Amino acid sequence: MTKLGLQIPSFTYPGIETADLFGVIARQAREADTSGFDTVLVMDHFYQLPQIGDPAENMLECYSLLSALARETEHVKLSSLVTGNTYRNPAVLAKTVTTLDVVSEGRAMLGIGAGWFEMEHDAFGIEFGTFTDRFEKLEEALQIIGPMLNGERASLDGKWYTAKDAMNHPAPIGDVPIMIGGSGEKKTLRMVAQYANESNLICDDSEVAHKLEVLAGHCEALGRDRSEITVSKQKNCCIAPTHDEARSDLLAFLDRRGFDTASMSEDDLAPWLGLVTWGSPDEIGEHFSDLLSTHDGLDGFTINMIPNGFMEGRVELLGETLAPLF
Repeated sequence: MTKLGLQIPSFTYPGIETADLFGVIARQAREADTSGFDTVLVMDHFYQLPQIGDPAENMLECYSLLSALARETEHVKLSSLVTGNTYRNPAVLAKTVTTLDVVSEGRAMLGIGAGWFEMEHDAFGIEFGTFTDRFEKLEEALQIIGPMLNGERASLDGKWYTAKDAMNHPAPIGDVPIMIGGSGEKKTLRMVAQYANESNLICDDSEVAHKLEVLAGHCEALGRDRSEITVSKQKNCCIAPTHDEARSDLLAFLDRRGFDTASMSEDDLAPWLGLVTWGSPDEIGEHFSDLLSTHDGLDGFTINMIPNGFMEGRVELLGETLAPLF
């Protein structure tokens, strides 16, 4: 289960052409594999997200990429953060994740969510539906995927999906954990309590305690032992050997996004710098240590390094800084 996960959400790097792209991605995964991370994760999207870059920026299909990274790594679990349920038939998804598990010799994890990026759905001709539709689909999908990952035949005559004695051979090598991403209190966290092994929270640090309370309440209502569920939290990070180098890396990223940071005041920069936890190893270590000690029941983090993860040695530095916390 995820204690220290590296998410690689961006595939547009300065000076890197398509022919060299996988090499940079694989290097990040290898650094994670050897520096203390326990999981490597990639997004399941077809366009880049607006929070990160332009929709036309590079985006690779996640399960093809994860299978390739399985041959570049030896220890880390491999997962999407998270699979958009609407993009695939659930029985086919179970086969896809099982294949990843076989290719990686037992290191697959299924991260899954209801799907939210309407632009992708419209562009690719995938039905988006309402918020309620997407969560109904997710719950039905979990009723098919879960049994298939456990080596059972799955049958369902649902509103959105059907399956009739759907087989999955070979079965996964071991147990494939299911992580549900998101922080919705009525639907998402209830499904975590009912179907999942892990919750990946997407919320402000100040909201973590409340989300943990909500999850515990769902577990109690369903008769689920809360201690069976690992809780990780998504974080944005920019680490460098020194405070000034981390700031420089972060400003360079903002400039690539179209900002003119040289002409911006500290007051203007502050909201953007505040979106990322950044600094030297001592500063980063203190921040994450404080989060763990403050929130009993928070087990770990999935961390993306959008500003500088592509730079050789930065992922390794983060792993060596944070792995001792676990």
